[in-house]
Amino acid sequence: MRPVKLAFPLLCDDSNYFSLMFTTDYFAEIIERGISDIVYPAKPAGLFAPIRYTLEGGGKRLRPVLLLASAEAFGCNPEVALPQAVGIEMFHNFTLLHDDVMDNADVRRGRPTVHRRWNSSTAILSGDAMLTMATQFMADCDKSLMPDVMAMFNKTAMEIYMGQQYDMDFEHRDDVTVDEYLEMIRLKTSVLLACACRIGAMLAGADEKSADAMYRYGELLGLAFQLQDDYLDTYGDPALFGKEIGGDIINEKKTWLWINAMAEARERMEKILDRKLTDYLKVKEIKEVYDSLDLPARSHELITRYTDMAINALSEAGIPAEARAFFTSLAGKSVSRSH
Repeated sequence: MRPVKLAFPLLCDDSNYFSLMFTTDYFAEIIERGISDIVYPAKPAGLFAPIRYTLEGGGKRLRPVLLLASAEAFGCNPEVALPQAVGIEMFHNFTLLHDDVMDNADVRRGRPTVHRRWNSSTAILSGDAMLTMATQFMADCDKSLMPDVMAMFNKTAMEIYMGQQYDMDFEHRDDVTVDEYLEMIRLKTSVLLACACRIGAMLAGADEKSADAMYRYGELLGLAFQLQDDYLDTYGDPALFGKEIGGDIINEKKTWLWINAMAEARERMEKILDRKLTDYLKVKEIKEVYDSLDLPARSHELITRYTDMAINALSEAGIPAEARAFFTSLAGKSVSRSH
């Protein structure tokens, strides 16, 4: 079964294609068409309906946009990389299905999570199916490229599972350091953005130095992105963020904000926690600690630093000015995004 129907050949031809149509809307349109063209088996509906529900829920599509943009930056028709773009988005959403079960989350992108709309068993099994489908999409490329593409994809998948385990381990520790946290989010979040950039470059035939530069860009962008995500979980607008605000505080997750607050104001933090406050008051008083330590501003300084490093990494990629401007703009938005 061919899950995505393409009207273009499965080989890049640098001599015949180089459009440089670098806008997010351009790449998003290709991705949405690819997702809408997925052919699901009719039965069992209980396995595939949650997958369709999840992918139709939208999202930023950041990872597939990075993959298609990286392919085009090196002269490849992005349609050629569409199976891999769909695959990386499906893999990302597979991780979200399982994360929501582990975190007992109620809302994702403004809608009930799969385990709430159906049940946890369905979320786990449909997530498993998404992982297999993502692998099938990823392998749907030129045979000469498939071993390297799959090696990159599988390495990334294992790193993400390691990052998730570290995140779970942190729940039972009160001595997590900032460096440990940054390594955890690098594994759990950053490497998938980096993988998207590198696979797009690989599909276009980029040399090793250029592919490495794109990987580094995605990795640094991912650090900035996750730090902003953690900030928004506490300080964002729930109508824009798409899920409950303050969830990280309620669940006492070891975020950059939490770790620094515990390091610099442990006694005050522990007094708040010992009072067994309602969720509303707990979030309110912990935020007051964050504010008193100037953590929101300090967090944004770190986000800006990683964003600048990501942009600087592009200088080694050897991509056209139009492409570099696109990736620079995309990185800048991670500093100011509201959802």
